[in-house]
Amino acid sequence: MTEAQSLRGATVLERTRPPGLLYNLFVRNISAKIAASPMVAIVLIVFIGCTLWTIWFSFTDSRALPNGAFIGFDQYERLFNTRRWRISATNLLTYGMFSLVFTMVVGFVLAVLMDQRIRFEDGFRTIFLYPFALSGIVTGLVWQWIMNPTLGLQSTMRGLGWTNFTFDWITNTDMVLYALLIAGLWHGTGFVMVLMLAGLRSVDGEIWKAARVDGIPTWRTYLQIVLPMMRGVVVTTLVIVCSGIVRTYDLVVALTNGGPGLSSEVPAKYVINYMFAAGNLGQALAASTVMLLTVFVLLIPWFIVEFGPKKNA
Repeated sequence: MTEAQSLRGATVLERTRPPGLLYNLFVRNISAKIAASPMVAIVLIVFIGCTLWTIWFSFTDSRALPNGAFIGFDQYERLFNTRRWRISATNLLTYGMFSLVFTMVVGFVLAVLMDQRIRFEDGFRTIFLYPFALSGIVTGLVWQWIMNPTLGLQSTMRGLGWTNFTFDWITNTDMVLYALLIAGLWHGTGFVMVLMLAGLRSVDGEIWKAARVDGIPTWRTYLQIVLPMMRGVVVTTLVIVCSGIVRTYDLVVALTNGGPGLSSEVPAKYVINYMFAAGNLGQALAASTVMLLTVFVLLIPWFIVEFGPKKNA
């Protein structure tokens, strides 16, 4: 091989060599990167920047306005020694466990029923999804009217002659969380149903034909074949539902306002009250940081399972 041929081969090899890391980061698809730059800036400044700001000032003695007086973990020590916060966390844990289980189960069952290609499916889907289009304030007010002992269902039933009928859950400290649960299920189950239905409709029809040929019952097909195939939809739905539970606020304010007493107090209401009513910014930011850590604790195991090295391998 002559020297000219060697140089020509080296030039061709140089041209066909895959671009480097810097090229992929900054040059490749440059127009798409420029178009996405405002969104990236918003994420970095608003979300990540504000999150870091919140965490930093949770370690300060900020009152009505933020200040840089660093006091270490004093705000967190006060937080976990506050009876109101402990009750709020316990209430959220109880409400969250029931809400997560019932929302997922009822939403999946409704999606299975809708997947049977029933008549007027579009109308039923709209009816079930409509409550999610309402704000939490509207949902709370509607259910407050229904559960009000002097105006709602109890008063109506007693007016019809059922004088011993009692439905005073929003004034009963032992039952008020279940009143919140009913309103929350009515509000969010339709959204879970739509997500699950989208996952069911994405399953290949050949799966059902093979299951019928093998004589597998329908319920076993859903639970043991279809549901594992919907893993991505289920994980996404769990993340959305869990994040909604952690930041529950407007429904509580409209339905019970945290009462009676502190029996329906939740962490988000604790944060808002300390930030605006009590004028204790450091305490409110400490509580919000704990809520943020709770979300991470819920999400990190799912990310490890979904995107970990074992999954990729």
